[in-house]
Amino acid sequence: MATIGSVLKRSLDDRGGEPLLTLDPAFQGLPDTAHGGSVLAAFDALAGIGGPRAVSGVYRKRVPLGVPLALAHAREAEAHAFVLRDADGSVLVDGRVAATAADAGPHAAASARDGHPLPVSRACFACGTENPLGLRVRLAFDDRAVWSAWTPRAPFREPDGALAPAALTTLLDETAFWLGALATGESGMTTDLAVTLHGPVPFGAALTVSGRRAAVRPHADDRRYWDTEVAARDAAGALVASARITFVAVRGAARRLVTGMLAINDADVVRRVFPAYARARA
Repeated sequence: MATIGSVLKRSLDDRGGEPLLTLDPAFQGLPDTAHGGSVLAAFDALAGIGGPRAVSGVYRKRVPLGVPLALAHAREAEAHAFVLRDADGSVLVDGRVAATAADAGPHAAASARDGHPLPVSRACFACGTENPLGLRVRLAFDDRAVWSAWTPRAPFREPDGALAPAALTTLLDETAFWLGALATGESGMTTDLAVTLHGPVPFGAALTVSGRRAAVRPHADDRRYWDTEVAARDAAGALVASARITFVAVRGAARRLVTGMLAINDADVVRRVFPAYARARA
């Protein structure tokens, strides 16, 4: 059975000297684009730091799937630095992975509550209903938060019995996307991802990921950009991963997204997030 770890390993090729990253279509986020969480997971896998660590990426352009991309990897003091480029040499993502102090944070029990479901898709690595390697997470929201309770699927088991880090980076990134979409009524992309993995997580552990809507803030100089704070906790409430992630709204980008979502989601589910785009199609 293919696992996330084995697929990521196949995605990396350094036989020519400089590594190449060819992301499998299973890692799709928005249509024809790699999920931000999967790109961070590739950086993390190449860095090979096993303990608590900070994994970050600044996304300049969308990252295509199934295309060999040049991945420069350098050591900077105690950190690993990455630059992902397309065939023309344009920078797609600047990344960094560095060890950090262990900090599990305070325990905070996550209580189940009712809310509105967020839309799902067919192919998305996070929420896709037909992605055989995906998380198949179901997120919900109310006026206070975006959240999900998620139990790992078999592809996310590492050989040592731990949860694949890609699950955490993707859960956090997906939650940040919907926090931004709800704040703006627009689709867009996450652009500046700063994730802290606080330690190994046993495979099979139930997790809750969440972000407060009141903590979502626009940039003073450009209101297209919105900062979010998200966290993942285990069943005991211990913090296992956290992030500060910036979402950029792209006016009109939801139009294409909504068309696909309405094919598999109830119109009211889509309309609650993208009212300007779903209203005419409902």
